[in-house]
Amino acid sequence: MNYKDKVVIITGAGGGIGLATATRFANLQANIVLVDIDAEKLQKTAATITATASSEVLPLVCDVTVEAAVQKVVEDTMRRWGRLDVVVNNAGLMIFKPIEEQTLEDWIKVFSVDLFGAFFFIKHAFKTMKAGGAIVNVSSIHALVTEPMVAPYAAAKAALLSLTRSASLEGKPKGIRVNAILPGAIDTPMLWSNPNVKAGIEKINKKDVGKPEDIANAIAYLGSPEAAFIQGAMLTVDGGRLDRL
Repeated sequence: MNYKDKVVIITGAGGGIGLATATRFANLQANIVLVDIDAEKLQKTAATITATASSEVLPLVCDVTVEAAVQKVVEDTMRRWGRLDVVVNNAGLMIFKPIEEQTLEDWIKVFSVDLFGAFFFIKHAFKTMKAGGAIVNVSSIHALVTEPMVAPYAAAKAALLSLTRSASLEGKPKGIRVNAILPGAIDTPMLWSNPNVKAGIEKINKKDVGKPEDIANAIAYLGSPEAAFIQGAMLTVDGGRLDRL
């Protein structure tokens, strides 16, 4: 795979899967637009990439729940390079509460990041991308098999799969591919800060824990011409753990 001169937007780029994905694309010679709401983490990611790769990097602080902010990211990308080839919708939020303690605000907060943010980027990418572009949505195995106290997250990630299917149908005539990745247990702060993991409600065998780079490699493949015949797919990347979660 080679992304020389191509331009990739990655949301949630401040760490974890986002950082690994940005690093992978940079190593493949893409120009990277780093998007995160945390300016400090964003700058650290940018510094990490520029220290090891020759790719151009554009860090942009953005709240993905605000459509005008998302639109500006796409506009700034086009102003800088005049093209947009891949969007990786990776920004995510997870809360941990039993259903009887959850509020409408909890659901809106999670859906705004995990679903609506992806919708905004898909919408504005569709207005901008040329044929050959690709969008990769980072969902979760929680969209299929889940655990207690994460209902909004599981529902949002399931809805993201539905959005992927719809967007793939509408993207096909435009020559834009839309696919989803469903990560399993990945060695990120989100996994180890999970109260269910800490309490032993969700059993984690370290042999079943993947690396952020495992997800990044799959994302880079789905964004590439090598995956030209893959459209509307939902790729589980969990080391086979899903069958026994």
